[in-house]
Amino acid sequence: MRSYNVAILGATGAVGQQMLTCLAEQDFPVGSLKLLASARSAGKTMRFMGEEVVVEEACDEAFDGVDIVLGAADNDIARRFVPVAREKGAVTVDNSSAYRLDPDVPLVIPEVNPEDLSLHRGIVANPNCATIIGLVAVNPLHRLGTIKRMVVSTYQAASGAGVGGLRELESQMARIASGESVDEPRAFAYQLACNLIPQIGGFDDAGYTSEEMKMQNEGRKIMHAPDLRVNCTCVRVPVMRSHSESITLEFERPVSVEAARAALSEAPGVALVDDPASKAYPMPLDTTDKDAIYVGRVREDISAAAGTYGLTLWCCGDQIRKGAATNAVQIAKILTL
Repeated sequence: MRSYNVAILGATGAVGQQMLTCLAEQDFPVGSLKLLASARSAGKTMRFMGEEVVVEEACDEAFDGVDIVLGAADNDIARRFVPVAREKGAVTVDNSSAYRLDPDVPLVIPEVNPEDLSLHRGIVANPNCATIIGLVAVNPLHRLGTIKRMVVSTYQAASGAGVGGLRELESQMARIASGESVDEPRAFAYQLACNLIPQIGGFDDAGYTSEEMKMQNEGRKIMHAPDLRVNCTCVRVPVMRSHSESITLEFERPVSVEAARAALSEAPGVALVDDPASKAYPMPLDTTDKDAIYVGRVREDISAAAGTYGLTLWCCGDQIRKGAATNAVQIAKILTL
């Protein structure tokens, strides 16, 4: 099997570190590995397949000889270096939002639209974490009845804001437990411990946040459904890891609860956990550090208007793994086939 020279851009962040783990877990054919980060991280070491790899400062020359780049950096860094990597002959699978809605860049979830990878021109975009989790869950049902509309509420973990968000929640919980006052928040607008924050991203003129619009804008592109309508509310919750989503679907034609459960039970990347009588349903703790999206609470939408067809479900998924790093490495692996 051919081996590939791989670089991780933003290797020291939460997603970059998880990408490193996923490369090993998925037996990716790595020939050589470059770990790229900011100047302040250069010189640190990270362990891969039993060896210590030195982190290098990201610069144009660092992409010489690289075949595949896994991007785990912010938008400004992605826009700075992804074109450089392409010019040097590498294909980048980028986790930032910089290229997601670019019409010349495929936006891919391997369980949903792997065929779009054939359209890449050196860049493939990794969708938003909540989009990945939600669409892996609903795409099997879209194939049954064609989804017209989605009403979604997301409950997004602290680690979705990176290592800083995770550490801030841990610190706040520890201080509350010891009877101390909580420090001024930095990663979030308000204290997250013992609280919910109904804002992720900035608001638009209609009152929706940038995070909330991603489900519609990215969902339309990924599912090739330009008329898909999505009403989404995104909430940051005091959970360490794994996002949860409540999703109500409106279909073009009837989809029974039984047919939905059957489709979900056979869908790639999905684990059906749906036995309310036994208190079996998806929860963030159960999906933490796992790649499958857990789906349950599948039920008829009893609020659906006469002549319309609806179902409601609940799903959970690890946003650092399947919502980011795992999805990117799965894409890269398909590119090697």
